[in-house]
Amino acid sequence: MITDTEGIVLRQTKASGGRRMVSLFSKKFGKISVGTNLNEGGRNKTALAIRAFTYGRYELFKGRDSYNLNSGQVLKSYYSLGENLDKYMAASYVLELTDRLLPEEVPQPRIFNVLTECLDALEKREKKHKTLVTAYMVKLMDLMGTMPMLENCVRCGDGAGSAADGGKALFSIKEGGLLCRKCSKELEAEDEEALIYSIDFGIIDILKYFQKMPMATFEKIALDDGLQETLQKILKEYISYHMDIRELKSESFF
Repeated sequence: MITDTEGIVLRQTKASGGRRMVSLFSKKFGKISVGTNLNEGGRNKTALAIRAFTYGRYELFKGRDSYNLNSGQVLKSYYSLGENLDKYMAASYVLELTDRLLPEEVPQPRIFNVLTECLDALEKREKKHKTLVTAYMVKLMDLMGTMPMLENCVRCGDGAGSAADGGKALFSIKEGGLLCRKCSKELEAEDEEALIYSIDFGIIDILKYFQKMPMATFEKIALDDGLQETLQKILKEYISYHMDIRELKSESFF
């Protein structure tokens, strides 16, 4: 069956017999693996369309168990991101995280749109690219249904603190959200290695803000370096535990 779709190339790898496999985040089918005999070093329009950081339109032959590329056309190339090391590392992390998290052949139009918005914003931003990546991570968790509980205690449902607690909240990686003092003590008694962070309520407000605002909002917003580091540590631990993502090749960006 011949079909077509717009998509973003997440990754390309060599396969046997001189073939290549393209991990394509397609608008119509979700993430799919597409086989091709083309070499990305070629200069024809289809070879250019299978490079990473490319948003293109692809004609595919869908067999019983696989997709094969018939032709491709570049709609937008984000290849210029490679001209700036920080932008390149940020975009590489975003694409690799997306590739690792998305299941095969499950349409994800909202994530697709957020990814294109993130790449657009990275193109425009000159520094502090980590803020954009952090916002994307939060939105990815939200859209995949793994966002931590940020309103009440994840265990008992009661309030999880206030200014009376010194402006601090308790956040549990394993439980998946905020904890009240009582449940925090119970959890630590049950598990001495419980991953519980004491964080400012300001961080909780930032997570909520990132969750609800469009990506374009963060083109000109930059987090303080210390705050950024704390957020990244928590988010990476959370994604590693709840989404089973460890040791990304682009991890050195953070």
